[in-house]
Amino acid sequence: MAKTVSHFVCRTCGGVQSRWMGKCPDCGAWDALERYTPAPVAREAHRSIADAWTESGARAGDAEGAGSTASAALIDGAQPIACVEPPVHRRIGTGSAELDRVLGEGFVPGSVVLLGGDPGIGKSTLLLQTAGRLARGGSTVLYVSSEESAFQTRLRAERVLVPVGAASADPAAGAALPGLDSLLVLAETDLARVAEQARRHRPGVLIIDSIQLIHRGDVSGAPGSVSQVRRCATDLVYLAKVSGMVVILVGHVTKDGQLAGPRLIEHMVDVVLSFEGERHRPHRVVRAVKNRFGSTQEVALFAMTERGLEDLDPSLTRLDPSAAPRPGTVVASVMHGTRCLLVEIQALVAGTFPGTARRRVSGLDANRLAMAIAVLEQHLGLALGDQDVFASAAGGLKVVEPAVDLAMALAIAGAARRRTVPPGTAVFGEVGLGGEIRPVHQQELRAEEAHRRGYRHVILSAEGEVRLPRGVEATRVRTLADAGALLGAPLQSTPAPADGDTPEPRGTTRPRRRIESARRA
Repeated sequence: MAKTVSHFVCRTCGGVQSRWMGKCPDCGAWDALERYTPAPVAREAHRSIADAWTESGARAGDAEGAGSTASAALIDGAQPIACVEPPVHRRIGTGSAELDRVLGEGFVPGSVVLLGGDPGIGKSTLLLQTAGRLARGGSTVLYVSSEESAFQTRLRAERVLVPVGAASADPAAGAALPGLDSLLVLAETDLARVAEQARRHRPGVLIIDSIQLIHRGDVSGAPGSVSQVRRCATDLVYLAKVSGMVVILVGHVTKDGQLAGPRLIEHMVDVVLSFEGERHRPHRVVRAVKNRFGSTQEVALFAMTERGLEDLDPSLTRLDPSAAPRPGTVVASVMHGTRCLLVEIQALVAGTFPGTARRRVSGLDANRLAMAIAVLEQHLGLALGDQDVFASAAGGLKVVEPAVDLAMALAIAGAARRRTVPPGTAVFGEVGLGGEIRPVHQQELRAEEAHRRGYRHVILSAEGEVRLPRGVEATRVRTLADAGALLGAPLQSTPAPADGDTPEPRGTTRPRRRIESARRA
């Protein structure tokens, strides 16, 4: 009997080592090596999948939406690059404008999509709604649920796929599901049985929920182990390329937010989607971490409702341009791919003891917050060394582009001085270390989106020529000091000092005064 050889695979970089080590020599990750025993029948398994489709007369054109032979691309010889012809196929639309935007106008036949997200964020709901729209559009979809039973999947379908007002004549039978005859549900964890059902029904889209619970009987290790996940993902990728069907894999994430399992899976698949959001908020964001068929700068916005996920308006918050502005709140116009969004940037400055000041961000870049605080202290004269500074992008959207620098700086300055920007104002611009305001790309599109949302005043850099839409008043600033001068008069919301107390200078807080009193004593 041949000796079984085990290797150790790094779940971070996918590197293979001959023995276990505490630190991966390739990427430097600690405690990331896991035992992996390669199966001796990997080549035979690949041949069996290809032979099963070939013997049954399967061509890549049999899969819905694929118009050319996908298996031919696997066996053709080398040819000059100028002679390579584009495949004759069309993308499969998902029925959701937001999801199509992230994917690049729909699924590509023969591609593999990996969707990851926190538990309970709505991954199964999103895929079940997508499967229902595809089925009602005439596509055959095989939904493989490895975590729930078929009846549990039906209960979710009755909640998110049943038209409003539709009900069954028999209350015990549940709600009717019209137009979903081509949506097939399979509660199975064995990959061989899943492949056999896919061979029989020839679906255009195969959904695996989730890959961590799918296993093969001839591979050692429990479901979810490195060996099982790596082998099952490899077989499913090969199945997608041979058959031409779209394979969607749901992946678990670790406590750090990274996709669980070996990093090699992210390299094998064609598209990696990240499903983000907070359980206590209805907003959900789907962003493309990797996309071989489109841009990775697009985001999809959804709102979780009682009827499932619904496409959300481009603005994540209910912004009212006519509302009275609040200190520490500035509306920024930011770009995500080709889409312009208006995001409310909020800041809070609170007094604390020297040496214990905290800087916290939510949805913003912590490094840019530290830079903005340093520039404000140097060029605007704010004393923030003994102040806690908190900054947040309302709505749960992550904003990391430099165009939010000016809005973040004005929000911090307004919170510290109790001042506000003029009502109906949108801000965008990059702040340099010298206090200068630099222009950002696509300023005209940002101004147009602000005008469409009802904002009639924008603050931007004085450099460069910008053609603003009619009805928009622009204030061009060259330095951060010029922008700080646009803040209104301070709000009289603090109580007057008591008898015997000295008036506090602007920018100081009561904790500082207590410390100075203690020192004098």
